[in-house]
Amino acid sequence: MHLPRTLCGALLGLLLALLAGPAAALDAPTDKVLLNVTGKVAQRNTPDGAAFDLAMLEKLPQRSFQTRTPWYPEPRKFTGVLLRDLLAALGAQGQSVSAQAINDYRADIPSEDWTEFDLLLAYRLDDAPMAVRDRGPLLLIYPFDANPRLRTAVRYSRAVWQVKALDVR
Repeated sequence: MHLPRTLCGALLGLLLALLAGPAAALDAPTDKVLLNVTGKVAQRNTPDGAAFDLAMLEKLPQRSFQTRTPWYPEPRKFTGVLLRDLLAALGAQGQSVSAQAINDYRADIPSEDWTEFDLLLAYRLDDAPMAVRDRGPLLLIYPFDANPRLRTAVRYSRAVWQVKALDVR
């Protein structure tokens, strides 16, 4: 039996979709969405990209570090997910990320920053959830004390607080 090419292609596509199944799908948020990731991401749970609630972010590998910042007089402990781990979980293929804050402040972050440094999307400050008044609920933070090259006006401007969205470009 010889099937037409278009039918073979359709059957192959259906078979691949079935084999990928739910394991390749990103869970849907069940609580308040804290972060939307759009752009060049393979894993999606919305038509535009991926939406995350706090529980979803907490399922990703967690990292913590202490660092001083221009905004806090003493070193503070930040806990969250490394930006590179979040992007890897989404199958992101971009050279930069545009981070947007609740007040619409935006900063473009080149891929070198998240590959070379432990750039953290923090959701805890000193082990407590971050309120908006504490620059939360999400804060992109560099380990400023780990490397003198991070203590620059450019990197401080890329440490975006009250993050609501990331666009992978």
